[in-house]
Amino acid sequence: MKHLSRNRLLRLALWTLAVVALLILFQGAAHRGSEPREPRTAQPASISMDFAMKQLNGEPLRLSDYHGKVIMVDFWASWCPPCREEIPHFVEWQKQYGGEGLQVIGIAMDDYPADAVKAARELGINYPVVEGNDKIASEFGGVYGLPFKLVFGRGGEIVARRRGQAHLPSLERLLRTHLAERLPARKP
Repeated sequence: MKHLSRNRLLRLALWTLAVVALLILFQGAAHRGSEPREPRTAQPASISMDFAMKQLNGEPLRLSDYHGKVIMVDFWASWCPPCREEIPHFVEWQKQYGGEGLQVIGIAMDDYPADAVKAARELGINYPVVEGNDKIASEFGGVYGLPFKLVFGRGGEIVARRRGQAHLPSLERLLRTHLAERLPARKP
């Protein structure tokens, strides 16, 4: 009888350890949040990187053309449901905050530009949309899933990276905070 109690006690202890280990594992995953950190080796883009991108309408676009503005770059695709859910908010923010210095720029990562053109029309996109590809994603320090957003402050520095569907109230607060800041003085 004593031997049976010891086995039960041992099994209970092992089950308890297993449950505690799982709780610790899940708690750690929850604290990382929905926006995983990007690899430290990625080189972030800045507005001083003056590479040209081709818009869906064929016109060139350079980030440096928007110096002094708060820029939100949104990597998206027509086949991405979370991307399509966010875009109407970005359209609204461009209307609401464009006069204050916000510039939203979409980068469509579709394989076929015609798919992006159709989606942009369906969604009523009122901001420039660029044809995305691996080279452009690399210029921005790497894109590791869609949707993916970068926010640049008025001085051209990256102030936020958001992978996955964004918490829209927090993103809007971030944009408003940076819109309220003045452009840093340029060095002569």
